[in-house]
Amino acid sequence: MGTLGERVLAALFYAFSSIFVVFLQKSVLTSNGFPSFQFAAIGQMIAAILLLRLAKALKWITFPDFESNIVCRVWPLPALHAGNLVFGLASTKRLSLPMFTVLRRFSILMTLIGERLLLDYRAPISVTFCVFLMIGGALVAASADLAFDSLAYSYILLNDFFTAANGVYLKQKLDAKDLGKYGLLYYNSLFMIGPATAVAFCTGDFERVISFPLWKSSFFVVQFALSCFMGFVLMYSTVLCTAVNSALTTTIVGCLKNIVVTYFGMFFGGDYVFSLTNFAGLNISVFGSLLYSYVKYKEHENNQQKPKVSITV
Repeated sequence: MGTLGERVLAALFYAFSSIFVVFLQKSVLTSNGFPSFQFAAIGQMIAAILLLRLAKALKWITFPDFESNIVCRVWPLPALHAGNLVFGLASTKRLSLPMFTVLRRFSILMTLIGERLLLDYRAPISVTFCVFLMIGGALVAASADLAFDSLAYSYILLNDFFTAANGVYLKQKLDAKDLGKYGLLYYNSLFMIGPATAVAFCTGDFERVISFPLWKSSFFVVQFALSCFMGFVLMYSTVLCTAVNSALTTTIVGCLKNIVVTYFGMFFGGDYVFSLTNFAGLNISVFGSLLYSYVKYKEHENNQQKPKVSITV
């Protein structure tokens, strides 16, 4: 743990990075009308590979060199990572930020189900209640979403599935832990960049990207480059916040970040359509997020206060 100043700065860095990357991707994909979320995902994979290789060469980070058995050790994590990245960008492009944020709550429910089925872990009743409160608010908001887009809803639910599957599988696949966060991100991107490029080529995305008129705008080029590199910055800020503070702090800051994105997203992007029922649903989901943060904090506090029993053999 660092000093108080270091802990605060790490939490603020993570919060700023999380908020900035969402609004930046929304600007690139929706406000500027970039034609291919698949190409945006490829850009993030390339940036992750280059930055991680550079950081390793400078000895800032470490992760194992390639070995023939690494593919078997990490599979299917690369496919889950790619699905999470691609469908996350696809739903960002087509959904308003408030709806994107609340529908992302379904990933928590899917994670609870996955942990119960695969890891035999049953979440406390208080946590389950908060999750269902968030989900209930999301369903109320979705029932009155005047900008309803069935394809966008399919994308966000697939994004939730891949997020949950990736998290649960990471916990189950213990033999991949020696790769570390940086190694997993590097090899996930490395193994999937070829298939992702092939898909983008077959779907005609490369032709649409090449003919995109805003490549002549230096402002857009800077935005696009930042959206690619911010994926790595976000991951680094997450690791830093967890290391300097705790996983609990990162979880709570993430929930608070989502609240900021929900309300500011109503004015950013130009695709949120207000209705009273939708707004009420958003607020129910936000309240569930706040309650979830409080419950997780109390759970952590109670665990810290439990007496530690030492056994002498």
